[in-house]
Amino acid sequence: MNAPIRILDWPSEPEDELGLALWDAVALARAMKGVAVGEFQVSGVEIDSRDVVPGDLFFALKGESMDGHRFVEMAFAKGAAAVVVDRPVSGPHVLVDDTSSALELLAKASRERTRARIVGVTGSVGKTGVKEAIFAALDRSSRGNAHRSVKSYNNHVGVPLSLARMPSRSKFGIFEMGMNHAGEIAALTAQVRPHVAVITTIAPAHIEMLGSMEAISDAKAEIFQGLEPGGTAVIPADSPYHDQLKAAAEALGAKVVSFGKSAHAQIRLLDAVAAPGGGSLVTADLGDRKLCYTVAEPGEHWIANSLAVMAAVRAAGGDLGAAGLALAEMQGMKGRGQRIDLSVDGGKALLIDESYNANPASMRATLAQLAVTPATRRIAVLGAMKELGEHGPAFHAGLAGPIAAANVDQVILVGDEMRALADELGKGVLTALGKPLAFAHCANATEALAALKGLGLESGDAVLVKGSNSVGLGALVADLANGKE
Repeated sequence: MNAPIRILDWPSEPEDELGLALWDAVALARAMKGVAVGEFQVSGVEIDSRDVVPGDLFFALKGESMDGHRFVEMAFAKGAAAVVVDRPVSGPHVLVDDTSSALELLAKASRERTRARIVGVTGSVGKTGVKEAIFAALDRSSRGNAHRSVKSYNNHVGVPLSLARMPSRSKFGIFEMGMNHAGEIAALTAQVRPHVAVITTIAPAHIEMLGSMEAISDAKAEIFQGLEPGGTAVIPADSPYHDQLKAAAEALGAKVVSFGKSAHAQIRLLDAVAAPGGGSLVTADLGDRKLCYTVAEPGEHWIANSLAVMAAVRAAGGDLGAAGLALAEMQGMKGRGQRIDLSVDGGKALLIDESYNANPASMRATLAQLAVTPATRRIAVLGAMKELGEHGPAFHAGLAGPIAAANVDQVILVGDEMRALADELGKGVLTALGKPLAFAHCANATEALAALKGLGLESGDAVLVKGSNSVGLGALVADLANGKE
């Protein structure tokens, strides 16, 4: 058989009938109930004019203090193929009554047209990393035909934007959903309509808004409300709230798959040992088979995360071998575990960037990982944990034990909320090796950077930087990393 005949005989798939463009003018007008002015096709969707690239559709959204219509000309100058506006403009556009509502309508149309298997991910800790790992696995399974929400686009704007960006030819879609109030995930999961809904863990993030751990569990369980008929709920077997989550999922007719160390877990950890070069070698029981794979990301929490990934990939119809390869190649993301080598006099120091988010559970997990990170000196720059309300002082003070257990040599605390921890450390906390624990308390990231530089980084140091994003420790990381990687 010659090459031309082989090409003609290539098996066809339903997706072959779909257009190559993300959206065209006719489809956009129909989806958003607007009027298209001009003929055009778009290859992307953007809401920030600074991020527009040629071919994008720019939504001129209006917020409390900003009106995106002010940036329409900038969007066109950067190559936007068209814009979505609530007033006529010069250039190709779709005229709608309200641009925010139009974005939600476009997201709905995108979800309705896709044949992809959809995975939704939420949880108090680890949802972005788990979402990225599931995407990496399913992207391998589908040879590049998976789509996911980028960064942490997990709110009332980020979720519809991520849906609107999903190519019609996608075979898998993975979407992250976040919240800090009851009812928010219910609204997001109604848009995503997942076939598989994953809850990574339940921890006291946003307890200021919700009041109790049980209420947090209920709020996360809202993700099951959007499950497609016959859908699967993936939940943590080792959580104190396992039974609460399971009941919520079963009440909605979902199949429940749990993951963890517990004997009742369907995806159960059998063994985990340190892997050469870092990470873990994991053996898991999937019920009908046992699976051994490598997790490149270090830490006990990533062992648990990997079980959630395997459960989700299997439920979505992906390939477990591809999932194992993806987990073996995963690298820390900016602000979420990225490891950066800093050049210092005489060698290298390690910078661990966890500057994007922090809550009591993730703080403890990250400090535990710092404890087993090879280093001649361990330094922890810890920013305040936000949205803990009246529970904040106790949760901050409670980090004294994990810090001591991690054999940290120097702690730099950042933010007013860290006063409670500074007071606790001031009582003369000793490390596990019996050494006095040195610490400093700084008002902001600028002071913290000065304190860190005052210590003088040395070869062999390991520096952990972790805090809630609003503390601004990302700027500290950038200052250290620029020109020193």
